[in-house]
Amino acid sequence: MGARVAVAGASGYAGGELLRLLAGHPDLEIGPVAAQANAGTLVTDLHPHLPGLEGVVFSATDPELLAGADLLFTALPHGESARLAARVPDGLRIVDLGADFRLAAGDTWATYYTSTPYAGQWIYGLPELPGAREAIRAARTVAAPGCYATAAILALAPLTSASLIDAEGIVIVAASGTSGAGRSTRTDLIASEVMGSVRAYEVGGTHRHTPEIEQALGPAATISFTPLLAPMPRGILATSSAPLNPGVTAVDLKGALCRAYADEPFVTVLPDGRWPSSGATMGSNAAQLQVTADDHAGRAVVVSAIDNLGKGAAGQAVQIANIMLGLPETAGLTTQGVAP
Repeated sequence: MGARVAVAGASGYAGGELLRLLAGHPDLEIGPVAAQANAGTLVTDLHPHLPGLEGVVFSATDPELLAGADLLFTALPHGESARLAARVPDGLRIVDLGADFRLAAGDTWATYYTSTPYAGQWIYGLPELPGAREAIRAARTVAAPGCYATAAILALAPLTSASLIDAEGIVIVAASGTSGAGRSTRTDLIASEVMGSVRAYEVGGTHRHTPEIEQALGPAATISFTPLLAPMPRGILATSSAPLNPGVTAVDLKGALCRAYADEPFVTVLPDGRWPSSGATMGSNAAQLQVTADDHAGRAVVVSAIDNLGKGAAGQAVQIANIMLGLPETAGLTTQGVAP
């Protein structure tokens, strides 16, 4: 048998996607599956798409039970991961899908997460960033990036690091499926409110992924981020733009992305003339990118697509765990989407 992994927060959408990926993983064994509010409930009552887990019951979120695993995934609401992490042994490997340990600055945390105290920073787990794999491999605790942040950082990091764009003028507009809001019952997320409509929310720099994106892009980065809720269950399509630095062409932009991701197993820079779509990445750990220069406006435009539950959450967490455990990074994951 492979390494034994536990999941806390397994009843949510990200937790269910984790279980789906782990059930098909060649080198990992599913251990304790915890969901405090649903303890005692059959996994298949909430995740009927996982017949291989028939008979498995959600446990309470018991730190002693979870500590028996080789690695723990925490897919919990903001604030709860930090409380759980403080109650398990220091040596336990943890991949946190929440925001608790992503930000370096406590004052920034206090601005965007007013209801929970700052818990500190773990290694930031976006493997495609320079030096990230080495840091993840050496870490016992890793903070998985947010979904919007993943789409935006993958699109922009090669351009900022190569000084091709003015990082102080970045504008990001990104649409997400409703699963990004979690499984809570809310009137604004019911089908009758969402179907046939796209709406903006948390406009004006208030979305919590704003400081995470700026942190990853460097101290010069200032972004204006507008998230949109789209009438689809999963997926993200992000359009990121920024002023071009003098003399930069579309060829320069495309070259920077291609060089950055030439050897990356999950990131595809599409051929000229093809643009990413959220549906093409659905069910996968893939990220698709395309870039051009808007010479009329003097701006770079990058479009990125991911599955918010895949590369934006559970898939990325498994990718991180593979690195931490010394497994092939692609084990249990795919770049092949589901269509139609």
